[in-house]
Amino acid sequence: MSVDGDGTEAEAEAEDAGWEVDPDDEQGIAVLAALGRQLKAWREAKGLRAADFGTAIGYGEDLVRKVESGKRIPRPEYLDRADEVLNAGGKISAMRTDTEQVRYPKQVRDLAKLEHKAVELSAYRNHNIHGLLQTDGYARALFEMWQPPQTKQEVERGLAARVARRSIFERSPAHALCFVQEEVTLRRRIGGTMVMRAQLERLLEVAELRQVTIQVMPTDLEEHAGMGGLMQILKFADGSAVARSEGAFNGRPVSDPRRLRILEHRHAMIRSQALTPRESVAFIEQVLGET
Repeated sequence: MSVDGDGTEAEAEAEDAGWEVDPDDEQGIAVLAALGRQLKAWREAKGLRAADFGTAIGYGEDLVRKVESGKRIPRPEYLDRADEVLNAGGKISAMRTDTEQVRYPKQVRDLAKLEHKAVELSAYRNHNIHGLLQTDGYARALFEMWQPPQTKQEVERGLAARVARRSIFERSPAHALCFVQEEVTLRRRIGGTMVMRAQLERLLEVAELRQVTIQVMPTDLEEHAGMGGLMQILKFADGSAVARSEGAFNGRPVSDPRRLRILEHRHAMIRSQALTPRESVAFIEQVLGET
């Protein structure tokens, strides 16, 4: 690690070596507090000061103290280096599972849990490609254009969370996944031409999966049931469901049968008005050829 005269570069690198703790995430705070106590106990049992330990694992003393006090979420490589230096025999590296559960914002974790619990997911997007379908480059470009601008750390954390959600495609038994994308989301070159080409190729790749249906809503369609904005419906094995739409019920998630029927009907209309799955694949191929 390079250090300039007043240590500012080293401090910047140390700050990038972990994630901030969400002050409203009670579960995350509890997990990190317990993790920090264990790391401190391991370090003190070896007779190492925080500064010496930080030097040994390649991080600053300030970061070490933040991690041990539960104020910073360590990256996986931090735990691996700590395991090596403290001769923990894999016990500290095993804590990566705990940090993976809290490294993402609570609302993202909650969404990921619902997505993985669901047996059916139906979604409509009108501004950008659905998060589950995004490539790394496309997702990064979206995070970097947010206003007010996000920090580098916030961008990386958001990207990591989005990438982790993609494991939904590998679940067994498989989900039934239906995505309806507005035509404009295929044509707006988020991240530039090459990023968008890779994104269109990813859509075609995912569309080949048996459990996935992708449809395109043409811009020139006169009648359109999706004018209320983006929508997502999740259905679970026990027959329950949860849904949310920007333009209905103040944008809040709903689960009562009456409101669910309204959103399910609206999404069914959107699907009936969009191109068929076969037509949609051909359309995406056409847009790719024009990009």
